[in-house]
Amino acid sequence: MTILVGYVPSPEGEAALRAAIDEARRREEKLLVVNTTRGDAYVDTRFAQEPDLSHVRQELAALDVDFDIRQVLGARDAAEEIIDLAERTDASLVVIGLRRRSAVGKLIMGSAAQQILLGVGCPVLAVKAEG
Repeated sequence: MTILVGYVPSPEGEAALRAAIDEARRREEKLLVVNTTRGDAYVDTRFAQEPDLSHVRQELAALDVDFDIRQVLGARDAAEEIIDLAERTDASLVVIGLRRRSAVGKLIMGSAAQQILLGVGCPVLAVKAEG
């Protein structure tokens, strides 16, 4: 089985990665790190650059975690990509980071976390960054 983590280079993404690593080690399962963008902006701060991915690779290798990293550039949003990958890889768990948003912000922008929670067929672990 596989544990899928939605990773972004942010405190929330790092918290999700740490929680996913803990779960992968505890369950002795492979970890699939997913980073995605629709590519509809000149600079998407949530799309991991090579230094970010190098950091992730080094950390996972040092902890002896079986892992794969996928970056997806496509027309779908991150929630749709994660839901699809969770189904295709038969994920046993999806781990996501949550960021604080106002109620109005959630209403106007929607919530990727909410889409994932409602759309994925396996358990979801949602974590917040410290502080």
